[in-house]
Amino acid sequence: MKSAEMESEVKRKYTSEIGEEDSGKQVLLYGWIHEVRDLGGVVFALLRDREGLIQITCPKKRSPELIKKIRKVRRESVVRIVGEVKAEPKAPGGFEILPNEFEVISEADAPLPLDVAEKVPAELDTRLDARFLDLRKPRVQAIFRIRHQMIQSVRSFLSEEGFIEVHTPKIVSTATEGGTELFPISYFEREAFLNQSPQLYKQVLMATGLEKVFEIGPIFRAEEHNTVRHLNEAISIDIEQSFTDHEGVMRVLERLVNRVYADIVKNCERYLDWIGVELEVPKLPFQRITYDEAVEMVKKKGEEITWGDDFSTPALKALSEEVNEHYFIVDWPTEIKPFYAMPYENEPEISKTFDLMAGSLELASGAQRVHIYDLLVRKLREKGLNPDSFEFYISAFRYGMPPHAGWGLGADRLLMSILNLKNIREAVIFPRDRTRLTP
Repeated sequence: MKSAEMESEVKRKYTSEIGEEDSGKQVLLYGWIHEVRDLGGVVFALLRDREGLIQITCPKKRSPELIKKIRKVRRESVVRIVGEVKAEPKAPGGFEILPNEFEVISEADAPLPLDVAEKVPAELDTRLDARFLDLRKPRVQAIFRIRHQMIQSVRSFLSEEGFIEVHTPKIVSTATEGGTELFPISYFEREAFLNQSPQLYKQVLMATGLEKVFEIGPIFRAEEHNTVRHLNEAISIDIEQSFTDHEGVMRVLERLVNRVYADIVKNCERYLDWIGVELEVPKLPFQRITYDEAVEMVKKKGEEITWGDDFSTPALKALSEEVNEHYFIVDWPTEIKPFYAMPYENEPEISKTFDLMAGSLELASGAQRVHIYDLLVRKLREKGLNPDSFEFYISAFRYGMPPHAGWGLGADRLLMSILNLKNIREAVIFPRDRTRLTP
């Protein structure tokens, strides 16, 4: 590579930064060779960096030495180029580079495990096996540039709303909600588990007086799913808020989703273009449909369901044909919701709970929580759980626990729904499911 002193004479630019003001000037570019076309008297190469593509044009008469280097460079090799910017309407971005220097920094092996230019499409498993190459595709990079904006929007919105970011343990001694869908780990002389939710810890934090907290972090579910919408390691966006009910946190959730869409539309136009997605910001408020109403809608579509059942995938697809937008299913049967969900005082068989849906995809679930110690202990026992196993949790309810509510939103599913991805694995850089542990 050239020395720092030499590089300082020519300004480094990303491909997207090159414009009319650079015409006739020398620029320094780093990137990967996306493609090479040899037309005999002239060689064209496409240089790709994280911001896009630009054409490198080298006529034979310009430099026989350079044209020889470019001809033999392998695709996906890392290169350094210094050259003159020239306007060219037919080139990507409207400009081309006439090279004066062409240095191969790191040469790629051949053949490649997959075609980054996507002239030969690859199956998803092949793409995930060679994820380091798959992530070089502009379309795939765009997904994660938009994901970055999504997470940034979530954090900004919740901070502006007065929420305090926290980080709860991911190694725990007992299940969050009971059940066996946990990954056990060896923790020195005893067994522990990877946490399936920050639920219990964020509720305990309500007793501290922080009042509004949020967390963006991993959760782990040992469920033997093999579907396009389930993973065993996921990123969850969670909030908990004091002195409110389920309606209060539903309003926070719908405003957050609206903000995420608005920020992506505003800040990610060219990344949306790379993927070929046009976004509309969802209108507020989102529709509320009671569980009872949803059951009736599903039955009318010919799907079998009994009151007290959860909705199957076919049932949710049938429901989405009636309400194909963001909507809440509210007021679920108490029996099928976790022990900490608050029942209605006058109808204890119904709970103050909700799921946020995007079509047939569940994005989030939440509830007003039980904050009364005696009721919480009773509900634990009704679910067949031993209150002694939850002592760290329930003890906080004995010393002044305010009424509170919260929700958990799947970050990966949110991105999947925003970009209309067919498989949730496309929304995660290195996904983990029941069969994939590498890369």
